[in-house]
Amino acid sequence: MMRMTVLASGSKGNSTVIASCRTRVLVDAGLSCRELLKRMAIAGEDPSALDAILITHEHQDHVAGLAVLARRLKIPVFFTEPTHRAWVRMLTPRSTMTYAKWLDHVQREKEARAATIVASTSTAGVAAQLAAQAEAIASISAEAAALSRSDDPNASLELPIDPDDEELCGPELESAAAQKTASRSDPTHLPAVEYFHSGTRFSIGDIDITPFTIPHDAADPCGFVFESEGIRMALATDLGYMPPNVKSALKRIDVLLLESNHDLEMLRDGPYPWSVKQRVLSRVGHLSNNATAEFLQKDYDGGAAWIVLGHLSESNNAPELARLAAEQALSNQPTLLGNRILLAGQAVPLDPICL
Repeated sequence: MMRMTVLASGSKGNSTVIASCRTRVLVDAGLSCRELLKRMAIAGEDPSALDAILITHEHQDHVAGLAVLARRLKIPVFFTEPTHRAWVRMLTPRSTMTYAKWLDHVQREKEARAATIVASTSTAGVAAQLAAQAEAIASISAEAAALSRSDDPNASLELPIDPDDEELCGPELESAAAQKTASRSDPTHLPAVEYFHSGTRFSIGDIDITPFTIPHDAADPCGFVFESEGIRMALATDLGYMPPNVKSALKRIDVLLLESNHDLEMLRDGPYPWSVKQRVLSRVGHLSNNATAEFLQKDYDGGAAWIVLGHLSESNNAPELARLAAEQALSNQPTLLGNRILLAGQAVPLDPICL
């Protein structure tokens, strides 16, 4: 038997459990450690039974709780080497300070220097120095106001997690103080790291895994096919279009988690800045309902008992639209009407799909 349990799917966080009789793998950890544990409890998944964490790519909605969860469970994390390097760069100390925090830091330094000037110079000199200080701070504040207006409405998701979040994973941690100290000294520390290569099959326990390259704006993004005891499950989200290698990988699949991110009209008329709309619509962005439907109609072989539509945008899609597009695509081929469609959401996990 194999089991797929989608814990969360969407722009605010993604995570899925793939399990066989003897092995359990968590694909992505895009929620906080505490929330991931909560979702697993709701879905009846035992976190202590996880054998590994497998990462599709380094975007924050796929790795937000990664370091904390891996350290808590003491399990290895599987990356491609470029994805691991990109994740490490994202969490290194030079990148963990937001612009607003950096501005506060600079302002405190300037205020400290101003205080020193007050203590060591004449009254006239102090006035001149303080005037220059105020002008510099005002200039920095104006710059901050301009740069803090991100084009990406989900930009905050790109910030590394707060090491204090480790405390939210419970008393089983060795020591809250020790863990916080370790995470702050090296936020990228993991119990073990294993590398895989896109296109090269490997195994975790009794699950054979075939990673395939997907077109997305990340360092080395991958989708996966999982196989055990003759059952095949696949995960393909975060891809701007369906290239031949992805279409080939998604043959003879029994359970397929496939992206249906946005409705084209809702995206074009929606609240995102034009630059973000261009990114989503690009060939390294996300699949629209129409693109997913086109794949299901023209290139899908009809082998899956279950099709799970995932990574639905909360701003630019509606579950009913995603389902309708997929159902219409399948209805054009009567032989595909046996496929059952589910919608993976952001707020609650799906019931486990068992074959």
